[in-house]
Amino acid sequence: MAGGAAAVLTSMEVLGLAPSAAATKLDFRAPRRSDFSLQGRANHTKVVVLGAGVAGLCTAYELEKAGYDVEVIEARERPGGRNWTVRRGTTETDLDGVTQRCRFDEGQYLNIGPARIAQHHTTLDYCRELGVPIEVFSSANTQAWYYNEASDTVGGALAGQRVRQQDLKVDAFGYVSELLAKAVNQGALDTELTADDKEAMIELLRSLGGLFPSETGGLEYFGTRHTYPADDEPGAGFQYGTPVDQIAMSDVLASRLGGYFELELYWDQAMQMYQPVGGMDRIPYAFEAALRHRPKYGAAVTEIASGPRDVTVTYRRRGRTRTATGDFCVCTIPPLILKDIPNDFGAQVNADLAAPEPVSIGKMGLQYGRRWWEEDEQIYGGSTYTNMEIGTIWYPSHGFFDPKGVLLGFYWSGDVAERWAALSPAEREARAVEQGSRIHGPVYRDELESSFSNFWQKTRYSEAGWVQFFDPPEPGTPYGRLLEPAGNVYFAGDHLSVVTAWQHGALESARLAVSRLHERVLAGG
Repeated sequence: MAGGAAAVLTSMEVLGLAPSAAATKLDFRAPRRSDFSLQGRANHTKVVVLGAGVAGLCTAYELEKAGYDVEVIEARERPGGRNWTVRRGTTETDLDGVTQRCRFDEGQYLNIGPARIAQHHTTLDYCRELGVPIEVFSSANTQAWYYNEASDTVGGALAGQRVRQQDLKVDAFGYVSELLAKAVNQGALDTELTADDKEAMIELLRSLGGLFPSETGGLEYFGTRHTYPADDEPGAGFQYGTPVDQIAMSDVLASRLGGYFELELYWDQAMQMYQPVGGMDRIPYAFEAALRHRPKYGAAVTEIASGPRDVTVTYRRRGRTRTATGDFCVCTIPPLILKDIPNDFGAQVNADLAAPEPVSIGKMGLQYGRRWWEEDEQIYGGSTYTNMEIGTIWYPSHGFFDPKGVLLGFYWSGDVAERWAALSPAEREARAVEQGSRIHGPVYRDELESSFSNFWQKTRYSEAGWVQFFDPPEPGTPYGRLLEPAGNVYFAGDHLSVVTAWQHGALESARLAVSRLHERVLAGG
């Protein structure tokens, strides 16, 4: 479910209900000062941007390129919004009044919001433009594990047993390839394949499944390409090593572990992926450094009033009520928060803001005094997938060989995230460690030093990991109507893109709002 937004989008693409990946990027040209000078006039337009998350920062950055006077107002005391990297000293009090203080060692961190960037995302374009160095994020690692507990649908010898991803994959590919090769050779697919297709298909299956001729003259999978146990690996002299045993096809199927393969095939999660060096929040801080005026932090908006020629925003900051007035406003406040702020948008706009459904989601970082996953299990980055409530375990893709490290010990959404959010931080830690120990053994408990967990539905000024419109993104729907301004107020955010829950969606939405506002100003509107 943590990958649910991607799954839904991919399915909609296949059915023709959503644009393809290539269509999620605008043909964007940044506003320029020359746009006004060529008209023989200066740009005296002021824009108030609400929210210093990725969408708000991008909006301010692009508008300033054309000389707009931009004022950014942000309720939090930091930039980034849900782009949040937790480090030593980070302190957060949730909506229940529970306060956590991060005790990770200096140099250790966890991206509690977005944590990876696809190669085709606009996010990387801004990393380049803003000078944010990036490094590889290991989204997949065949040295990591699959682990499914026994259930009504999971059984066989692998239930409750960890298995290397490579071993499961090669056997699954081998069996599927063998069966399909038999079907081709027995003529079962003659109505689907030409003679040339059949020859090419057999060639593909031999390679994909590691098939070899059998004694009966067909092609068979013999369990090649397996890993070796740590105490019996190939070495010097006559140390050939003994590969781990081939997994029976019935156990591969009964384990339901093959369902994790699809996670590596989504267009926005396929290898390679990337992350900023030093934490994902390097992006919002780079935006902040590029702005002429630092955002006003600790400023919670209390009212938005849009007149015929301007917009006045009332906010509370440092115990005082203040106002900001601009010719236009770009509002990136999440709909869940915005719908409760007094405004004069009108009944339809406010109904549309209440339409999307919130998605509950949480993450937990676990710091260990030793990188045992590297030293003991030879896992450098990547993820272990499970059907337990912890969802996945992510191993850090940075700081290899460091004495200590922080791994992601919980990442899940929906009802599970709701249940875990109701626990105290100590109870969450205990539950995560108990489940992780089923895969990694006592070291998962014995060498733990500290943890930090966050659930976005309990986080002030967010109240959800993201929101989703369930109507198709078309004109005449709440989504479509919110793409239009409410008077002089424009809306932006990842929820107003077809790439919900990604920074890419927030950036593309911001660029769309900037383009439409700029066109309107140039036209004298």
